Amino acid sequence: MSSISSALCTSRIEHNIAADLVGATAAPVVNKYASIEDPALLGRLLRDIDCYEGSLATRTALALAPMLFCRPGELRGMQWRELDLAAAEWRIPPDRQKLKKRTKLSNRVSNYIVPLPIQAVELLQAIKPLTGSGAFVFPSERSNDRSMSDGTVNAALRRLGYGKEQITGHGFRHTASTMLNEMKCWSPDAIEAQLSHQDPNTIRGIYNGAKYLSERKEMMQSWADRLDTLRVQPGR
Repeated sequence: MSSISSALCTSRIEHNIAADLVGATAAPVVNKYASIEDPALLGRLLRDIDCYEGSLATRTALALAPMLFCRPGELRGMQWRELDLAAAEWRIPPDRQKLKKRTKLSNRVSNYIVPLPIQAVELLQAIKPLTGSGAFVFPSERSNDRSMSDGTVNAALRRLGYGKEQITGHGFRHTASTMLNEMKCWSPDAIEAQLSHQDPNTIRGIYNGAKYLSERKEMMQSWADRLDTLRVQPGR
């Protein structure tokens, strides 16, 4: 029995002071999605993606996953109306963002802006003649009225020979977070904003989709350029 529990039982104190500490410290974050942080392995994966022999839509989604490191559901559900390729921006509406208490805070939620590097714009321009007549950038193979299934990217990674213990679509977020922080060129706040992580201590800032936008634009282009370098020079 702990000393606090013992004191409670013997009436030496009337209140469990430990209860006041609940939530005072952050719980450790456990990465439950397999990811790749080794530059050489990531470079090899990027080259393998370039050689993917499946559909153009799946190959494009595969190529964008590490580059944009958005949530898999946001990527597969990308719609043409959300894209402004001239401005190099992807604006994800509130109903497609992963937000807690959405119904209570819907009036405070803005579109989340994802800056698109040049490489992403080129990929999207290349696929537009194929899927641009429909709503979804990556439609289901069975119906243009639905987006591709949630298992498509992971299935493509398995087809390339990467097991679920090596990398998942969601794992690209951890890959980018780790490597961008290691680069020490960008503020941790800008990286977190790009990951669209919710800050439990700030309500107003959470839902500002343009937060750190200027820095994030530079960061996203630098990240795409870094991936290009790893693709041809894996050790760099």
